[in-house]
Formats: sequence, structure tokens, C-alpha cells
Amino acid sequence: MRIAVTGSSGLIGSALVRSLRGDGHEVVRFVRRAPAGADEARWDPDRGYVDPDGLAGCAAVVHLAGAGVGDHRWTAAHKRRIRDSRVLGTAAIADAVAALDRPPAVLVSGSAIGYYGDTGDRAVDEDAPVGHGFLPSVCVEWEAAAAPARAAGVRTAFARTGLVVAREGGAWGRLFPIFRAGLGGPLGSGRQYWSYISLRDEVAALRHIVDTPSLSGPVNLTAPEPLTNRQVTAAMGRVLGRPARLPVPAAVLRIALGEFSEDVLGSQRVLPARLLGSGFAFRDPGIDQALRAAL
Repeated sequence: MRIAVTGSSGLIGSALVRSLRGDGHEVVRFVRRAPAGADEARWDPDRGYVDPDGLAGCAAVVHLAGAGVGDHRWTAAHKRRIRDSRVLGTAAIADAVAALDRPPAVLVSGSAIGYYGDTGDRAVDEDAPVGHGFLPSVCVEWEAAAAPARAAGVRTAFARTGLVVAREGGAWGRLFPIFRAGLGGPLGSGRQYWSYISLRDEVAALRHIVDTPSLSGPVNLTAPEPLTNRQVTAAMGRVLGRPARLPVPAAVLRIALGEFSEDVLGSQRVLPARLLGSGFAFRDPGIDQALRAAL
């Protein structure tokens, strides 16, 4: 199968490309620079340009590009970058897919459980309404930007991803060194829910969406049982064999992270109802398994 991937240099995208190529699929990586080989194609999401030759013959497109949410403090400029990198990029891909004489069968477009906002102790699945705040508003625009592909008859799924447990990057890429040093502990009250997924389950879930014709619309990519931050940090200490009792006060997080701290301290108890209903089997359903897989 020929599959196009954007965001292929990121944590999830690079793992997905390795997995697909390892199983013999032809992968076209969309890049913003000049292509360095036949397996790369050019796109410029800011200008709405996507090389149609890179999409030609593709059975699927997996769109994962977007600026990191937690890479910088949420200044007005960075919030605009977070929004534009997702909305403009998705619109560019969707328009290019819709313009093809023979469009792909499926577009899997990245999204996030940020769609639901702070759910507190309430468990939510894909039928839950949108939340309130910056990230929910971004997710609404992000998913809406794929409308041209849906209108062209392309099965379109939104991979609403939770916190990816991985050593190489993302939130856990920052947490592992801290906990290895014995300096980890609960963030804020520790009672907020974290909805996580191991990197290998994330990749397997994306591939499952591509291969499952019944899956379209929002699909939550999270492990079956979200845990509180206190439970997660206890598991970190247990798996790493290090103490994990040093709490980080909410006030300190607000000083260090600014507005982004509200999302770190917020609670998201998100369930993967559609993934489970479609027959997906998690390799790492529990936090200890996810942590060990990452290590």
C-alpha cells in the first residue's frame, strides 16, 4: 500500500513510518524543505501548497503535522502558531486530497483529547460535547478544516490522541529524566486524570484506523483506563525504582508554564470507546506496561 504521511519527523510520525516500512508499505513523507529522495514530497501548509504527485496513487493519507503544544509558553504568538499549524495544514491536505482524480480511500487526521476540555472525574467518550478554552476551540477548527476531503467522499477519521508514553519526546520525554533523578512527584493536587497511550499502541491504533472501513469521525487514542496523576507518578517511581514523592505545587507550575499550566493541572478522563468497539486490542492497556514499553 502507498501511504502519505505528514509530520513524519515527529515522535509519532517517525514511529509510524518505521512501522509501515517494516511491513513493506511504500511511504511518502511530506516535508517542507526540498525533497531529498523519491520517498519525499514537498508541501507548504502556510501557503496551502501540497505536491499532488506525492499524493498520486496513495491509498491512505495520515496527517500528523502541528506545532508542539507544550514547547513554549503560551504567548499570543505561540498560540497563533499552534492554531495555524493545525488548521492551515489540515486545510491544505484536505483540499489537495479532494482535488485528486483518484483520491485516497481514507484520511486519518491528527487531533487531540484537548477537544473535551477539563472533564474532572467524569469519564467521556467520542460522543461527549466539546469543552471550553483555547485547546478545545483549536480542535474544533482543526477537525473542521478536513471538510473538503469528507465532501469528496474520502473516509475521514480524527485521531484524538492522549498523552503518548515515549522516551524520545513529548511530555514523557521530559518526565523520564526527572524521575530517574529521584525528583519526580505529583503535579498540583495529583487528583487530575491523565489519559495516556503507549507509543506502540498509538502507532498500532493509527494503522487500525487506516485498515478499518467502519471507523470515521472522532476516534479517541487513549488506554482503556485513565489514571490520576498521583497514580501515574507512583507507577513511574515503581517502574524506575526511584522515589516519586516530591509534589510540584500548582503555583510553581503556573509561574513556570503560564497559561499552559491550566492544561497540565486539568483533568481529562477519556475512554477509547470506538477503538475498542472496532476490535482493537491494546498491547499496553496499563500504565506499568506502557512505561516498560517506553523503556
